[in-house]
Order: sequence, then C-alpha cells, then structure tokens
Amino acid sequence: MKDEQELMKTGTTTIGIVCKDGVVMATERRATMGHMIAHSNTQKLFDIDKHIGLTTAGLVGDAQTLARYLRAEAELYRLKREQPMTIKAAATLTANILSGSRYYPYWVQLLIGGWDDEGGHLFSIDAAGGSIPDMYCATGSGSPFAYGMLEDGYREDLTTKDGVDLAIKSLRSAMKRDSASGDGYDIVVINKSGWNPVKPAELSKRKEKLNIK
Repeated sequence: MKDEQELMKTGTTTIGIVCKDGVVMATERRATMGHMIAHSNTQKLFDIDKHIGLTTAGLVGDAQTLARYLRAEAELYRLKREQPMTIKAAATLTANILSGSRYYPYWVQLLIGGWDDEGGHLFSIDAAGGSIPDMYCATGSGSPFAYGMLEDGYREDLTTKDGVDLAIKSLRSAMKRDSASGDGYDIVVINKSGWNPVKPAELSKRKEKLNIK
C-alpha cells in the first residue's frame, strides 16, 4: 500500500469536452504534496494515439505508468488489426486494467477522450474501473469549480473553437479557488486530423480576448 505522503499528491483539475467537430481535453500543471507545491510543470495530458487522449488526476507515478501501458496497447492494437483502437475500446481496456488491480490499486481518476469513425467520445474512469461516457467532465480537487463554468457554458452544438475557450475559463475558475491547481494550461483538440495542441501563442491570444491574466 502506498504511504500517506504519496497519497497527498492528488490535487489537480482536468477537463474533457465533446464538441460537434472534435474533443477538447485540458489540464493545469501543478503537482502538490499536501499544502506544498511539489512541481509546477507536471504533465497530466498524454497522447495515447494520435486520436486518443488521456488526462490524469492522482499519483504522478501511477499516471505515467498507465500512460505508457496504454500507448503500448494502442500500438499493438493498430499493428495486429491494421486499424486504430476506438475510443470506447481504449476506455474499456483502461477500466479493465484498473478493476484488475484491486490488491495494488492505481490511485488515479482518468478521462479518456478522442475522435474515431463514430465521432467524438469522452469517458470518465475511476480507480475501481468504473467507466462512464459523458459529453463533458472534470476531475480532481478543482473539479467543483470547473463544473460551474462547464454547466453554464456547454451546449450540444459547441465547436472546438468555443470549447477551447470554455476549457480555459473552466481551468481558470478552478485555479482561482483550488490551491492544488495552477501554473499554466495544457490543452489539445482531437479531431479528424488527429492530435492538435493549442500552442502557447494562441493560448495567450485567447486568454487576452477572454480577459484572463
């Protein structure tokens, strides 16, 4: 069992939004250990394949291990079947890994999202292996604050352009109120063309337009 100090490394905010032309996934970068900021440039958004994204809340080590595992499985799937893994299959695989690890559990809460032949998909996956599809979702200690913005701003005809703005506003809301969330934004749009990160210059322009400092 992981010790108490490790269990404290759980504060974060991650977001997934299904839009009509793609999926937006976003995280902030802060990692905490209790009340201490342990790292200010932590990766919480991973590309599992060029059309599948993973966001992680929980222990950094567990998150990195799962990301490596899922990347390998997605590559094997593509090689064996000569086609990419569907988002639902990736979510089911992840849920099975977590549910099969009861004696040494992964201390994580995950979002699996992306775009395949059936369109955009998002799944929230808990540490026990529960997998729930949704149109938008937030995880981590800052999620209650992010949900306030998501509930108010989400609509079924949302484009990824507006979805990125909504993700920025939702992360900002969490970072203002949750001390475990902060130190920047990582945002990606996943659509028919694949994995499209929002570059720092574009992010700065969007924040300025939204009057976010």
